[in-house]
Amino acid sequence: MGLLVTHLRMHDFRCFAEREVDLAPGTTVLVGPNAVGKTNTVEALQLLTAGTSFRHPTPVQMVREGAAEALVHADLEGDGRVLDVECHIAPGRRDFRRNGKRCQAADVPGTLMSVLFSPDDLSLVKRGASGRRDELDDFGRQAARGYAKVADAYRRAVEQRNRLLKDPWPDPSLLDAWDASVAVGGATLLRARLALWERLAARTSEVYGRIGGEELRCEYVCSLGEVPFGRTRDEIVAVLAERLAAEREEDLRRQQTTVGPHRDDVRFLIAGRDARNFGSQGQQRSVVLALKMAEVGICAEVVGEQPLLLLDDVMSELDATRREAIMRFVGGGIQTVVTTTNLGYFSPELLDSAEVVAFDG
Repeated sequence: MGLLVTHLRMHDFRCFAEREVDLAPGTTVLVGPNAVGKTNTVEALQLLTAGTSFRHPTPVQMVREGAAEALVHADLEGDGRVLDVECHIAPGRRDFRRNGKRCQAADVPGTLMSVLFSPDDLSLVKRGASGRRDELDDFGRQAARGYAKVADAYRRAVEQRNRLLKDPWPDPSLLDAWDASVAVGGATLLRARLALWERLAARTSEVYGRIGGEELRCEYVCSLGEVPFGRTRDEIVAVLAERLAAEREEDLRRQQTTVGPHRDDVRFLIAGRDARNFGSQGQQRSVVLALKMAEVGICAEVVGEQPLLLLDDVMSELDATRREAIMRFVGGGIQTVVTTTNLGYFSPELLDSAEVVAFDG
């Protein structure tokens, strides 16, 4: 089964002065009313597996009010290995350690990856393009070594170019330099993103076919026009540089960079129709469910073991058919932590085999 989280400790983290949770190798159900720390527990687990939090907080927001710093610590075991991961959090900083040695946040997923499914994800298909880009890039940061550095370098290059575009009298030679930087960074990110997307799209379509029984096609929508699958980085650099030069006057007028991977999108077509505009709520949610299941499968391929699956309060948002699809998937040997206010969403068989942890108000 690979590495599993066996124990989680939180000290002065969010609402907890001190809280410890033992996790089952299969499913752990965290049950209790709202606002008692179930989602905080999921956040701690994601922080120690993905190196980041879906809430995108500042460090001070994760420290309990009145405390100087916080600590989250997880013990992991599996395949004859025993190790631990922890994060020390104080205003202005987060320090990760693996077996007592400091490491970067980007290196944390190399120990154990995780996939989070939260209620916010259910609107992924119908919300703006930035949410779908973020979903792909956040997954890429875990699934591909170096992806975070590539994405961050490109983001900084675009920010610097945009800052220059806002200058009332921008220096053309400086714009040329930032065009070159954005072209190289954009081409590098785009190749990495497309390589990931090809695998993720194929698996998402396959899983959706099993859930929804319909044909799903997943497409990448590139701001450069034709999607440059199979093109070399230098070829993409040349195309992007040409487009940046062609759009410079428009970019100066709008004071922002209008082409590049930060303007791309992905599209889901059910029976040839865009799910964003024509899909029912049930179909849209099935697409997201299929995407998350696909991410789990790719995680397993990348590191050779199953990731930790985090299901934060999604059972109340899904109908019985989709809840059943999730639980069948979980039954395939995936360590899962699920939060809920109502144990009635789960079958007696699952509850009998799960670790149920009560969170009281």
